[in-house]
Amino acid sequence: MRTEDLLAAIATGLWRWDNAAGRVTLDSEAARLLGLPAAPVELTEAAVRSRFHPVDFAEINGIVQLALAEKTLAEARLRIVDERGRVQRIVRSRSRPRIVDGGFELVGTLQEVPEPQPGTSAAHTPITGDWRRSREAFLLDAGRGLAEARSTAEVLRVAAGLSMPGFMPDGLAVFGIEGDRLSVIGHHGHHGDDERPFVAMTLETDYPAAEVIRTGRAIYLPTPEEYSRRYPGTWPLAARFRRTSWAFLPLVNAGRTIGAWMAAFAQPVAFTPDERSVLTTVARMLAQALARAGMQEEQQELALGLQRSMMPTVQPDIPGMTVAARYVPTGGGLTVGGDWYDMIPLPSGRIALVIGDVQGHDVRAAGLMGQLRIALRAYASEGHHPDAVLSRASRFLAGINETELRGHGEDQRFATCLYIEVDPATGLLDIARAGHPDPAIRMSDGTVLVRPTAGGLPLGIVPDADYPTTRLVLEPGETMMVCTDGLIETGGHDLETGRERLRDIIEAHQPGGDGESLERLADALVQAVHGPSSHHTTGPLADRREDDIAVLLLCREAAGCGVGTGGLFAPQPIRRTVLSVAQAEPERIAEARRQVRDVLHDWADPDQVDSAVLMVSEMVTNVLLHTDGEALLVAEITGERGARRIRVDVADSSDELPHRRSPGELASSGRGLMLLELLAGSWGVDPRGDGKSTWFELYEDAGDAAGPVSPESGPAESGPAA
Repeated sequence: MRTEDLLAAIATGLWRWDNAAGRVTLDSEAARLLGLPAAPVELTEAAVRSRFHPVDFAEINGIVQLALAEKTLAEARLRIVDERGRVQRIVRSRSRPRIVDGGFELVGTLQEVPEPQPGTSAAHTPITGDWRRSREAFLLDAGRGLAEARSTAEVLRVAAGLSMPGFMPDGLAVFGIEGDRLSVIGHHGHHGDDERPFVAMTLETDYPAAEVIRTGRAIYLPTPEEYSRRYPGTWPLAARFRRTSWAFLPLVNAGRTIGAWMAAFAQPVAFTPDERSVLTTVARMLAQALARAGMQEEQQELALGLQRSMMPTVQPDIPGMTVAARYVPTGGGLTVGGDWYDMIPLPSGRIALVIGDVQGHDVRAAGLMGQLRIALRAYASEGHHPDAVLSRASRFLAGINETELRGHGEDQRFATCLYIEVDPATGLLDIARAGHPDPAIRMSDGTVLVRPTAGGLPLGIVPDADYPTTRLVLEPGETMMVCTDGLIETGGHDLETGRERLRDIIEAHQPGGDGESLERLADALVQAVHGPSSHHTTGPLADRREDDIAVLLLCREAAGCGVGTGGLFAPQPIRRTVLSVAQAEPERIAEARRQVRDVLHDWADPDQVDSAVLMVSEMVTNVLLHTDGEALLVAEITGERGARRIRVDVADSSDELPHRRSPGELASSGRGLMLLELLAGSWGVDPRGDGKSTWFELYEDAGDAAGPVSPESGPAESGPAA
């Protein structure tokens, strides 16, 4: 008896569909099931398509692709309709697809399914319509959840919470590959020690997950009998969990099998084509999510390792000083960027503080940062002065730029940098600046001033750039903050508004007697920019992009401070600012005026503030006009609020004392001493071994002041006109 006769006896037809040629061959039983005369026939694909419900026929291609991927049978339930679109019967198709000439060929059987009753309108809800809609909604939710997961733990948590339509796994496990062995990445629905048997399991073991990884093909085990028959050696591992169906699917990413996913069911599952399609789609999304999370975790680990190797441990034992630092990489996709800080012990016994920012937020920026940090440390350790250290570093970075531009066509990168040589014994700060933000000083009474320093171009732009040095003094009880522009400008701020935001944080800080106080200030500064409250302090700019942050705090301890210059019982200065103005920097006279006005920001009498600013401008200008050296400005405020005194000294290297003149109405000079006599509470000119110092004092309570007091050492009758 022929095969066709045997199949016809059980109401089963044979069909062959050549997708590439567009032809379908039916035997007599298959033709009858499709509503055609019961005779063998070859038809066009279009003629056969008209016999199927269009929704069902459209899904055949997806079912075939799934079967080709899994190398399994393609199974589908198809509705046969008449010319009026009414359902005549439902048939089940089972076929073995294979790829032929750019298309596929199906050879299989058609068998009638007893439901529903013939004559039902095809416009009614399809048999699997509700299930398919649930499947689509589930896959959308699963894809969204897995796409948002950022770590392996999150991916596993999302996978464990997936509620599949109509068949819910009771247990899940994700297997990975470690060399030639199986590893358990994570599981759900099992105890912690349940993974112990898999610790030493090789990929050659007769276990479904191992076979899936070896072959890249899914394995469906609908019954315990099927499991025990196919895998008798490892069946006891599954038997103790009392589950009835299992699916093992390969986790494939970019064409490479990276693991296997097991879904175990407490209730029997037949693993129909629709169910297998859902499981396959979830496995594909799960593989992509795990690969993405694994890559991010590897980058995180690499970046943290780079950060640990490149960022120094802040030394807490600098005599008389306390240091705190923070590094927060926020720009780009990396957790390490181009910002850095460093502390370098110098041969002289001093300490160098370095902070900088390499242009960019990519791997190249991080690499250049590491090279530049090493170069700066080497130059500083050789004992060079701050200006020489930055000059050599600029030449070094320019050389790297030239090499990479010539060899790889890379764009040139520059770096901003602030280099500070600190003398812990005296508080002297020698500062060289390469395009970097100026330091800010918090005085002992909480006043915060930005200290302007002379600077040069960013490193790497001009190989032979000069970097002048500025000398400041960190007084006892004062704190210096240096940072990269990310701390200032993140959140839509410009340089001015960003500094105002930080000024409020620093002024509100309550200093303590230990390093913990400085650590709290460092945390507060970072939280102001990236903490929960940062959205309340956004700036005026529309650009709200984040940038890497590095911040370094240096506090000079107040305990054991020396006395003031006036003797043992002189009041201790509560505010002090020092500024030098060189002959080649007349533009810094404006900065001197601003510094004095900032120091007097809470002075009771605004007229006295204007007078002080005017006198400072006149005194510094006279030094630049009548001497060959620089002017050194020192302003000190002492006393209790409401009865304070400000003393301003402007020193120069000339030993010629000024003399009083009587300028005419049209004279352009000669009024300096007249202004001091008219506006100052007291004033004078003190000779020094290396020059002289012109000074004045103002008293906050003007009513108690005795009026102008002429200096004890009166002005000389000869010398340059003031």
